[in-house]
This record gives sequence, C-alpha cells and structure tokens, in this order.
Amino acid sequence: MPLPKDLDPYANPRAFYGAELRRLREAAGLSQNELGERVFCSGTYIGLFEAAERRPQMEISRALDELLDSGEHLQRLCRLARTSKVAGYFADAAELQQRAASIAEYSTMVVPGLLQTESYARALTRAAHPYASHDVIDSHVGTRMERGKLLDSPSAPVLWVILHEAALRVPVGGPGVIAEQLEHLRTQGSTRPRVVVQVLPFSAGANPLLDTAVTLMHFSDAPPVVYTEAAYSGQLLEEPGLVEQISSAYDLARASALSPEASLSLIKSAAKGHTTDAHLT
Repeated sequence: MPLPKDLDPYANPRAFYGAELRRLREAAGLSQNELGERVFCSGTYIGLFEAAERRPQMEISRALDELLDSGEHLQRLCRLARTSKVAGYFADAAELQQRAASIAEYSTMVVPGLLQTESYARALTRAAHPYASHDVIDSHVGTRMERGKLLDSPSAPVLWVILHEAALRVPVGGPGVIAEQLEHLRTQGSTRPRVVVQVLPFSAGANPLLDTAVTLMHFSDAPPVVYTEAAYSGQLLEEPGLVEQISSAYDLARASALSPEASLSLIKSAAKGHTTDAHLT
C-alpha cells in the first residue's frame, strides 16, 4: 500500500479525498487509530482511505465531518470519489475484484459477470432493465465486458466458480445464447489454469448458500471480504465472524459440488441440449 505522502492528491477524486482526510486528521492531532476509534472503524481502514486504496463511504464521511468539524467537505468529496460506471451497490466490490488475489463465486441462477459472453450479458441486462434505451443497455454491457478483461491480466486472480445446475438449464436469451455461454464457460474452465468451475447438481439438495449469490475475495495485503447480491441490491460484508461463516458455507458447497472434470462434462452436455433446442425452433 502506498504511503499517503506518496500520493498525488490531484491524480483523481479518491486521492484528493485521502489527502484531505489526512490533512484534517493531522490538524486535529489524531493518529489513524485514534480517529478510527472515534468513528467506529479501524485505524487500518482510515489508512486505506488516506492511501486511496479504498473508496470512501458516505456514512463514515458524515461521521468524520462531524468529528473533524469540516462541515460537509468530506461528504461532498465522497460523492465525487464514488462515481462509477457500475451500479452503486456493486461499485466497491467491482473495485476490490481488481485487487483480489483470489475470487470465489457461488451463483444459483446465472453465470457470474467475469465469465459472461456479450450476448448473455445483454439478455440479462435487458431483462433487468426492460424499459431502458439501447444506449443504456450498451453501456451496461460494455462495462461488464470490460470487467471480464481482468482474467487476461498477468496478475489475474484465481477465480473459483460454483454454479448451481439451475444456471445451466435456464435458457437466458434463448437456446442459442445460453448454448454459446455454456460453451464459453466450459472453454474458460478447461483452458485457463487460474479458472476453476464446479457445478452443484440438483441431486445435492439444499446447501447454506442456496438462496443467494456470493463473492468471497482474498487479498495479499488485507483481510478477506464477502459481497452478496440480490435483484437491484448488494452488500459488502467485512465483519470477520460473518466472513468466516460464509467462507465455511462456501467450503461446504464446494465439497458437495461435482469435480471440475465432471462439471465441465455436465456443462458440455447442457450446452449440447440447448443447441438441439435451437435447431428445433
């Protein structure tokens, strides 16, 4: 993590926020730990804000403004620093994915964004935003495709994906689109050494994560975090006990899933079934 003094405060809005927070903290004669204690977060968290390693949070910025007697200065900077191309509830998680050493995802009904094809992403986006203009849909899809390039990076994280079998069966976008998506998923799982795909079959029955979508991220220089998502909402979880509980639930799902080899075979079979359906329509 770069030291705050090494940052160019004018490099971007987040760096400016970090520089201003540090200026106000030092003017108040407080250490990072002391300031963190007074706004109910860790000194490490304050350090991450000052180093522009984490996007500022509005609730904490409000508390900081009150404590440091800075009006709404940090809150205004927070709004600027939180501008993102992705949905606001997902923005922090999307950014953390770029820094993660490993990402473990569980999804019941859809293929995770990092492994989506453009046609599949477009079908999902149109379903989620049925009244949006073509330009808005194009923007959402373009952003999602840009995120997928993370896997092409030399420092790409290990990506472990557990998909419920239901995600293979729902014909998102029609038989042709889902068949293409499943073949892409199979290719990614069989050709990328850092991508592991498992399928949790219907026969596995219930599991602790059955009714949610979960992304568990580990870092080389920070504690793990979990992101959970539902329709039009999401939440980043950092409380260690809760992260550990979800991590244990993920391990149970992984143990109940098919092996990577058997999973890829099932994905191939499901893709073939959709291809047959496409030819019949």
